[in-house]
Amino acid sequence: MTTAAFYLGLYDPSSIALYYDDVIKRFQVWRLITNFFFLGPFSLPFAFRLLIIARYGVQLERGPFDKRTADFVWMFFFGALSLLVMAAVPFLWSRFMGVSLVFMIIYIWGREFPNAQVSIYGLVSLKGFYLPWAMLALDLIFGNPLMPDILGMVAGHLYYFLTVLHPLSGGKFIFKTPIWVHKLVAFWGEGAQVNAPVQRDPAAGTAFRGRSYRLNGTRNNTSEQARANPQTQQPNSDNGAAFRGRGYRLGGQ
Repeated sequence: MTTAAFYLGLYDPSSIALYYDDVIKRFQVWRLITNFFFLGPFSLPFAFRLLIIARYGVQLERGPFDKRTADFVWMFFFGALSLLVMAAVPFLWSRFMGVSLVFMIIYIWGREFPNAQVSIYGLVSLKGFYLPWAMLALDLIFGNPLMPDILGMVAGHLYYFLTVLHPLSGGKFIFKTPIWVHKLVAFWGEGAQVNAPVQRDPAAGTAFRGRSYRLNGTRNNTSEQARANPQTQQPNSDNGAAFRGRGYRLGGQ
């Protein structure tokens, strides 16, 4: 959408590019975020970046990050923050860091699926571990800048080292997903997180909540029914029975 809007002349790319002088002196803080959304003009490398997001990003989400939505979101937050810090160094600076973020996805995927077979243009087959280096060589052949790719690999390796390599080598796992990321995902209401410290709905304690409808068209709120009829909703902790009610003799007494 950002690239299409650029070709339609709806905005000037320099208005969303990363310029720390404008961020600090003119308080244009949106540049810290918007620079990640521009992946370059329509071209063959642009198409490859979209395919990388659609294929390798989805495989990460459905594979190592399955039921770990908050951790998946934190990976992108950490990658963006790392790239912004590195871009503060003058010779590492780039106007748009979206390409670096995409390359971080490639690097982490290659570490998570090192033995997966990957075909490039149907000509070369290699293992997933070597995919970032092959993409780096392709950018060199196409004449694209290599610095964004290298920064993405550095950010990806830093994340993978802190979350996987360091704990596996006997180090203490201190790089946990912050609580505010869990709250963001809970507020967003998408995905799932195993052993999440924040529930989506603390009042109900369930992952999903909705309203029920009777056949005659009336609407009931399940939470209101639970408060109105607590005896039919709560188990009997005295005798261990799952349901509780009144007993009647055969004589009707």
